[in-house]
Amino acid sequence: MTADLVRSTLAERRYRRMKIVIIGSGGRLGAALMRAYHARFEVIGFNHAQLDLTNQKQIREAVGRVDFNLLINAAAFTSVDRCETEADQAFAINAEAPRILAEICANKNAKLIHFSTDYVFDGEKRSPYVEDDAARPISAYGESKRVGEKFVLQASDRHSVVRVSWVFGPDRPSFIDAMIKRGREEEDVEAIADKWSTPTCTTDIAEMLPRLFVVDAGLVHLANSGKCTWQEYAQHALDCCRKAGVPLKAKTVGALKLADMANWVARRPVYSVLSSAKYQALTGIAPRSWRDAVADYIERSYSSKK
Repeated sequence: MTADLVRSTLAERRYRRMKIVIIGSGGRLGAALMRAYHARFEVIGFNHAQLDLTNQKQIREAVGRVDFNLLINAAAFTSVDRCETEADQAFAINAEAPRILAEICANKNAKLIHFSTDYVFDGEKRSPYVEDDAARPISAYGESKRVGEKFVLQASDRHSVVRVSWVFGPDRPSFIDAMIKRGREEEDVEAIADKWSTPTCTTDIAEMLPRLFVVDAGLVHLANSGKCTWQEYAQHALDCCRKAGVPLKAKTVGALKLADMANWVARRPVYSVLSSAKYQALTGIAPRSWRDAVADYIERSYSSKK
């Protein structure tokens, strides 16, 4: 038996025996992971009510007594503006809690996959960000997530940080659902036309993530392919709704500018498209386009609500 085959066989055995803990199991991403993995693995979830991520003692006690091989941290304080005014809470949840989780996992010889964000970048680039690009956050949210990334990667070579962008899915409403709701109720709908990233579906993340379970990948970007503005995103959503027979009042999405958002407290990166080339090189799998993911989401979530 060759060395490569031995490694492959051992990895497959480790994969089949996975005992997984999911932090943030009640959130948009965590709920999708719970649903996708409960039949394939032994899974335990902690939602916000079960685990206060600002309470380090509770984290150590609750997570420390569980037997697991892999912990997935899908929890975060994601309100970008509130992070500016509640920075202590943002750093407690987005930085200190991942540090504690990373230490617990290292002590158990378990792997941690920690989810982070495209908002660790300043948005000055005009081509997709790769993992080697310098992270220069311009908000408290982005800074707290970047500090959390560092803590996780420093704790163990086995741990991974997975950056995602503009996450949407069936378990909790997001931007796309707000735009569809407005499109059904109002004739005039507008969205920002000078900010670019990539919508990424939670069900796609849940499908693609297991390929990283037994790979020591370090820092990885994982997003649906392509890029768009919020205006393009919203327009495609309405077009898909119309094709699926969902009644709408709005036909087109008007353009707003970032400068129009006078009520926003935090700065947002203008461009934060993530390249998934490293993920594709590691796994041989290319994420599908954001347009296909949105169309599928609307067909599954809205076509039956005509």
